[in-house]
Amino acid sequence: MSKHDKSIIPLLESLYSNFTSTETIIADFFIHNNNKQDFSAQNVSDKLFVSKASLSRFAKKCGFKGYREFIYMYEQSFNEEVKNVGKLKKNVLNTYQQLLDRSYTLTDEAQIERIADMLVKYKKVYVYGIGSSGIVAMEFKIRFMRLGLNVESVVDAHIIQMNSVLTDEDTLVIGFTVSGKTKIILNGLKAAKERKAKTIIITSNNDFKLHELCDEMVLIAVTKNLAIGNVISPQFPMLVVVDILYSHFLNSNYNEKSSLLNDTLSSIEFDLE
Repeated sequence: MSKHDKSIIPLLESLYSNFTSTETIIADFFIHNNNKQDFSAQNVSDKLFVSKASLSRFAKKCGFKGYREFIYMYEQSFNEEVKNVGKLKKNVLNTYQQLLDRSYTLTDEAQIERIADMLVKYKKVYVYGIGSSGIVAMEFKIRFMRLGLNVESVVDAHIIQMNSVLTDEDTLVIGFTVSGKTKIILNGLKAAKERKAKTIIITSNNDFKLHELCDEMVLIAVTKNLAIGNVISPQFPMLVVVDILYSHFLNSNYNEKSSLLNDTLSSIEFDLE
């Protein structure tokens, strides 16, 4: 797909863990559907053996006023895609494009602006990540420290635990976890919040319970088995979010930060000579 479609499928995928068994049946139908058809409440309820009331509750849990509004948005964004059965390279590139389109859908510009402001405001910034998410945390540190941010990446489970005592009301803690289920990251965010630090989670899992741990939840795009690195690197959608946040952070007080960036890059070039 060459254009950025405001599909609601990424929304359904992010909310998936909050659905009841009946709502999961409904979500699966809309996520995996490839054909334009009659999406009336009567037809869908008959097809899925669920009640119209279940469809209404499902739509409201997804943030819509009712099933009619949900279907309107679904049909607006629905594109009949041609299945790719050709070369592996094309399949991989199509998956990357799909992730980019979903990232466009999920990105909340106002939220990114708030977080960019938080990076400026807080004296200490810690970025937590384990495994593939740890790679993103280290990349975050390298990129943002070039713009003068006092940031440290913490990618060891034991150090994340110990680091909790260093957090306070002047601290911002950002946790990366694709699944939203990495206990050491969640425990680190919980401990930081208990010590009055501001907390942000960057994840694909819009589990309502996670909102209790964080002041901000930034959703990333996913495809099936992304967390285990099946074909597509799990870091990719997280790095997309980092890049968007980086551009906003750089844009605030651009001249000063651009000068810092040039100085750090010059320093690196000098050392390599």
